Amino acid sequence: MSVVKLSNSKVFSCSREQTLLEAARAQGLLLEHGCRTGRCGICKARVISGATSVLIDEASLDQEDLSNNMILTCCRTAVTDVELDIEDLSELAGYSVKTLPCRIDALQMLSSNVIEVTLRLPPGNFLQYLPGQYIDIIKGSLRRSYSIANAPQGDGKIIMQIRKVADGEMSRYWFEEAKVNDLLRLEGALGTFFLRKTNASELIFLATGTGIAPINAMLQQLASEVSLNTYSAIHVYWGGRHESDIYFPLDFSMLDINFVPVLSRSASSTVANGYVQDVVIAAGIDLRKSIVYACGSEKMIESAREKFIASGLEPRNFRSDAFVSSN
Repeated sequence: MSVVKLSNSKVFSCSREQTLLEAARAQGLLLEHGCRTGRCGICKARVISGATSVLIDEASLDQEDLSNNMILTCCRTAVTDVELDIEDLSELAGYSVKTLPCRIDALQMLSSNVIEVTLRLPPGNFLQYLPGQYIDIIKGSLRRSYSIANAPQGDGKIIMQIRKVADGEMSRYWFEEAKVNDLLRLEGALGTFFLRKTNASELIFLATGTGIAPINAMLQQLASEVSLNTYSAIHVYWGGRHESDIYFPLDFSMLDINFVPVLSRSASSTVANGYVQDVVIAAGIDLRKSIVYACGSEKMIESAREKFIASGLEPRNFRSDAFVSSN
């Protein structure tokens, strides 16, 4: 058993069979993470001292990362005592991951390939989460991750927006078999995509496809918790290929939002055309004074991070949740 020390002096133990991320969570410490499969890169950390070994392929690390002693905590375990240049997330202190039964409360088609699923929990059971986080849905041997599309509300219901995946096993269930009152299980809340305290004056939300779901939850939180809205401007850029991909209206009349739908494959005179990250750059927003929350495809997030940082955004002010596709 090795001892792992974080930059804020907190420590946890890690066995050779556990990833660093798993070991920290088992001992009540939440580290930055996203997909937990090595693909999104959100759990990247620099090793100050000690040795680690790979349990899962670190797909999102490049040679520069490796030469700078960067690892993914969701992929590596400790071989010796280790010191990492990261901190745990105090905002999630007291938030425990639970596995709960749930039933489908409602099903609604939002477009030809996006379905909204509302879940209800048993009486007396509530899922504690921060807007922006996600859950795993478990049906038999299948497990899939979905962002929560609503902020916590009095009835405890959980809303998801699910895109159809060609030949997907879980998609077949959602779009062809699912019925109201079906019994499922959920595990959550998961992920570290949530609003952080910041001195930034410009808030930029960036989404592609159903990446708008967790952003919708964050906007609900901003609308209901006035003290959180310390920004001089809030921008929402939502990208799709065609008009049908902008599948539901964002209605936040109580918030002063600059909402910009963006289409990448359909020319339109009423919306912006191109890729969302490029449209943000072209808008001339002062990225030095901004914080960005991006959710959607891995390709969009990688491109946006690179371009925004090159245009003046502080790297720590780019927060993301990459959708890792699975069947």
